[in-house]
Amino acid sequence: MDWGYLEEVMRKMGFPSLWRKWINKCIGTATASILVNGSPTDEFPLGRGLRQGDPLSPFLFLLAAEGFNVLMGALNRNNLFSGYQVGNSGSTTVSHLQFADDTLILGAKSWANIWAMRAILLLFQSMSGLKVNFSKSCLVGVNVAHS
Repeated sequence: MDWGYLEEVMRKMGFPSLWRKWINKCIGTATASILVNGSPTDEFPLGRGLRQGDPLSPFLFLLAAEGFNVLMGALNRNNLFSGYQVGNSGSTTVSHLQFADDTLILGAKSWANIWAMRAILLLFQSMSGLKVNFSKSCLVGVNVAHS
């Protein structure tokens, strides 16, 4: 994850500058070393990412995922993506669900939706520094006739 992106998300969400400074100190002071033939190398500073096992990391990841939520909301508001209509009246639309580092995107069957989905994932990837693993992703039609 790009630390500048995380800073910008927190700023846009209205986090106070002192809080952002604390978070930046927590993630920006990380160092690592590598084992070479069983011996650790000298420590070196990290420039991005979150530490696995750090109790703060899941919460910071949720903040980063909020950027994806904002992008999907903009797609929906501008009628560039058609989400799935829920309920009898169809007044509620769901375009995505997120849990931890998994995202489920729900939409009507259309090529426009597929292209918008791919574009938004690539945009989010370039903004956040998080990599979308397209080889672990899949497109599933539910209640869709094959044509």
